[in-house]
Amino acid sequence: MPFAAIQYDIKPGFEKELAEIFGSFKRVGSSSVKGRPGGAPDADAPTPTTRILSTAVFLREATMVRFIEYEGDLQEVAWHMATQPGVQEVEAKLKPYLSKPRDTGTPEGFVATFNRSLLPCLTQISVRG
Repeated sequence: MPFAAIQYDIKPGFEKELAEIFGSFKRVGSSSVKGRPGGAPDADAPTPTTRILSTAVFLREATMVRFIEYEGDLQEVAWHMATQPGVQEVEAKLKPYLSKPRDTGTPEGFVATFNRSLLPCLTQISVRG
């Protein structure tokens, strides 16, 4: 399964506050991504082809990185995340701690920010099937 990494430029010294924000994250009920890029439901798709398998957030000094393990289409993941209330809540709570503003108030702004924040994957090795 592929991974994506999203970088956040943050103000250093707020590790406790950031841990609290992510500690209260409201995960969605299903890992399946329903829809397609643009956020519109895909009524013709019999089953979702994209899933978010896991996420993790790492922090050191002025850099925070969210890792996303997924299967399927990364742009569908971005659009799905853009419309999730829990993700929107986290993005709003992060604003005071960002050293560079992120335009995530709309799905279009979120997806554009997501794509600008992507870190290129140089290698990925797994022992899974």
